Amino acid sequence: MNRYIQISVQTRDTEESDRLIARLAEAGYEGFEEEPKKLHAFIPESLYDPVKLEMVIDQTIDPATKHDPPFRVITIEPRNWNAEWEKDFEPVIIGDYCAIRAGFHPAVPGVTYDLVITPKMSFGTGHHATTHMMVEITPEINFTAKRVLDFGTGTGILAILASKAGAGSVLAIDNDDWSIENALENAALNQAGHIDIRKADSLKETGVFDIILGNINLQVILEIIPVLRQHLTPDGVFIGSGVLESDEEKIRQAAGLSGLQMEKRKIRDNWICFSLKNSLSK
Repeated sequence: MNRYIQISVQTRDTEESDRLIARLAEAGYEGFEEEPKKLHAFIPESLYDPVKLEMVIDQTIDPATKHDPPFRVITIEPRNWNAEWEKDFEPVIIGDYCAIRAGFHPAVPGVTYDLVITPKMSFGTGHHATTHMMVEITPEINFTAKRVLDFGTGTGILAILASKAGAGSVLAIDNDDWSIENALENAALNQAGHIDIRKADSLKETGVFDIILGNINLQVILEIIPVLRQHLTPDGVFIGSGVLESDEEKIRQAAGLSGLQMEKRKIRDNWICFSLKNSLSK
């Protein structure tokens, strides 16, 4: 079992923490814990690069408030991450559509989908604004008999929802071993075992889909936008998040250059969730 590095950074406010989360996610950090004016981020020891970390902090943290040293580092020995998350894991309820809870919570009545998610170190419990918006937008999508790809599946929550909403087939991919293991466990917990879960880090050899879901980060989304049309049906849609509102124009410009246009758009806590469709499909 791999060891993790925890870095702790003092931040000025929530907006600065959000910017730092976005940049650290692009640099390979997999988990985040927020406190008032402090952010803890986690990365596998094998991927930790202090020089890259300093560059991210220099580009993100206001020099007037940056502390010395700019961050603190702790090496975390392998542990029971389920127990760690369970300490503070509270159910997330999104209207009457979906509840996301741990296995030790009682069932939530009155929702269409009552999901049990054990997060481990994977991203996607509904607590963060990006996952919350991705789940919130799900009822607006017709999944019935559709071919769906969940790119960067994390806990598998979006793939599980797509499956329960009637998708004809669901492929879920991630480049992290923790996420693959976690998504498999969560799919079984929610009796969504027909989801095809694979380790992969690109769209190559995935196929063509009616719907691609991507709660990832700005860098990865900008990398895949140029090839999205090759992997979407003519009327297909990409639903994405993990991007700050301040970076929205970068997405619009990249989409326009690739024959895509932004349609639906949500904002929550400085983050956006959006859809991209073929600009020639109408």
